[in-house]
Amino acid sequence: MRVRRRAAVGHAGGVSALVHALAGRLPAGCAARPLTHEDLDPAFEVYSLAQLEDSGLVAMERADIEADWSRPSMDLATDTVGVLRDGRLVGAAEVSRGGWRAEAAVHPGHRGAGVGTWLAGWAEERSHAAGAPSVGQTVPAGSSAQRLLEARGYRPGHTSWVLELPPGVEVADRPLPPGYRMRTARGEADHRAAHDVIETAFGEWADREREPFEEWAPGVVLRPGFAPWNLRVVETGGVVVGACFTVVDERGAGFVDQVAVARAHRGRGLAQALLADGFRNAREHGAVRSELSTDSRTGALDLYRKVGMRVSATWVHLVRGHGHDHAAAPA
Repeated sequence: MRVRRRAAVGHAGGVSALVHALAGRLPAGCAARPLTHEDLDPAFEVYSLAQLEDSGLVAMERADIEADWSRPSMDLATDTVGVLRDGRLVGAAEVSRGGWRAEAAVHPGHRGAGVGTWLAGWAEERSHAAGAPSVGQTVPAGSSAQRLLEARGYRPGHTSWVLELPPGVEVADRPLPPGYRMRTARGEADHRAAHDVIETAFGEWADREREPFEEWAPGVVLRPGFAPWNLRVVETGGVVVGACFTVVDERGAGFVDQVAVARAHRGRGLAQALLADGFRNAREHGAVRSELSTDSRTGALDLYRKVGMRVSATWVHLVRGHGHDHAAAPA
């Protein structure tokens, strides 16, 4: 999932000025403007078709964009742009986390004309205006997007993987140690406790800032279609020490989106118990496959392989500092 953080970035007119300033670089026949909520379906089409073309699978769904766009820090007028040809959206980009992170995609049928180059330039300028010292994008390994960004001076950050269980394989159940119990999260107190466990654990990664509850909730407990079973917790002594958020996506995949255990309670099998529980609940709610993602910052890849999962797609996070001279290439 994409992470967003509020930043002091001015008003919508500033981004309109940026789009205007860059308009002369647009490919012939194209126009650009900020995205609006009415662009949700066209934006999903662009992002999903680009993912399918570049990685062979779609690792997102419409609800992910809807959730991201509902975060308090997200201002579509300042943080997004769309490129249109003949009134149709053919490219889209977003900058988030105070300018640190960008996402961009070009419809496969409109590549090679410079739309990707323009979007990359917009994202870099937007990130710089937001005050970030660098900007990063996560793209499928070996894709045209990776080649474009590397040509612009981006360097490798971390590697991410999508993993799946082979057909007929399940994560083995792991009994909880004495004194622990697993249950469905109930109400805001549990939601905030789960958030604290997850964000504290994820905060151990290098270059990962803690996400406030108000930013986390739209992608989890306020996510379109959320049901209580999606968020499960492990507690001991009345304190939540583990959490797992699982969804069943539009492809019928049970996707464990977030799983974490408090540091003091690791090494006791809680993560495997949560993982097995998440996938089992997803199957009970219609999932026909089991997936998750991880990255090289977590050190968890071998753990997931040991429980039977295999890599189905590889992504790379590329980073570029501002003030860097770069060579542009069409995408």
